[in-house]
Amino acid sequence: MATEPSKTLETFANPHPERDYSIRIRIPEFTCLCPKTGQPDFAELLLEYVPDQKCLELKSLKLYIWSFRNEGGFHEDVTNRMLNAMAAAAEPKFMRLSADFKVRGGIYTLITAEHRTPGWQAPEPVQLHGATVGQGLPG
Repeated sequence: MATEPSKTLETFANPHPERDYSIRIRIPEFTCLCPKTGQPDFAELLLEYVPDQKCLELKSLKLYIWSFRNEGGFHEDVTNRMLNAMAAAAEPKFMRLSADFKVRGGIYTLITAEHRTPGWQAPEPVQLHGATVGQGLPG
């Protein structure tokens, strides 16, 4: 096989470190193993972050996610371990990982973990008032 799972997360230089902007990455096919039964657990991951000097390289992220396929782990542990590794590699201003595990035994699990650089504050969102799409300008 040409490509193998890997625990190595690669980064590249943020092309716009002067600006706070968000990166959202949806990973719909995460799998790991239940530590109690050995059965597969399936989840959709949503990674959101505000980069500082580095961004995560997507192919290495894919191989990193793939590396969990044959590992057992509780949902809470797997989510936090992944966030810790991604935050250590990218050193973002802010990072959030949500893991939406699919039903097992009638129970869905959603785990959300966050990393924040000390002292970093999210900018205030801009609220634009006026016309909504399709309604034209106020008159």
